[in-house]
Amino acid sequence: MKRFLPVFIFCLSCNVGSSKPVDNINPVNSVNNQEYQNMSKAYFASGCFWCVETIYESLYGVKEVYSGYAGGSTENPNYYQVMSGKTGHAEAIEIIYDSSKISFDTLLKVFFDSHNPTTPNRQGPDYGTQYRSIAFYNNEDERIKITNYINFLSTSSIFGKNIITEVKKIDNFYYAEEYHQDYEKKNPYNPYVQGVSIPRFNNFKQKASSYIKIKDDH
Repeated sequence: MKRFLPVFIFCLSCNVGSSKPVDNINPVNSVNNQEYQNMSKAYFASGCFWCVETIYESLYGVKEVYSGYAGGSTENPNYYQVMSGKTGHAEAIEIIYDSSKISFDTLLKVFFDSHNPTTPNRQGPDYGTQYRSIAFYNNEDERIKITNYINFLSTSSIFGKNIITEVKKIDNFYYAEEYHQDYEKKNPYNPYVQGVSIPRFNNFKQKASSYIKIKDDH
């Protein structure tokens, strides 16, 4: 569940209004496959997808990022099903990128630089299996790169604790409801965005300045 501050006795969720948003509005229908046919795709889960989407969209070479669900068994799940923890899915993102401008290795480094991979089923104030850390791979080459990088981080003791990130093949990625897409950009004054998403992005930018060029266009 998404939480803002411990002093609140209620949880902030993606349902920020008084009425329940309509689920299963699938943004895949708006994806221009012709436009993306020469692009590569990568998938990660590292906590609230509002936060993660913003981080990857800031990178030079990334064309688009979509929020969604992956890693579970339920077909075509909606947000409320995923939040129940019964679908097996995690909040995840699909990155559409130009591999001539940014590599999978860089996207992988950003993944570990922008979240804590040592907290089981939790990221910051958000907890539940839907917030677990997963590095997905499309092929054997990506699997090897992920495994080798985790081994490097582990032997270097960079995080000081065991890395619990799952390494899984991406079988299905289900696009989240339309109101989740670009949520931080569209809702900059939302309390969760102000208290969690923006600080997380700012923390990432401090780390990224030495090796990532923040894009000014696509």
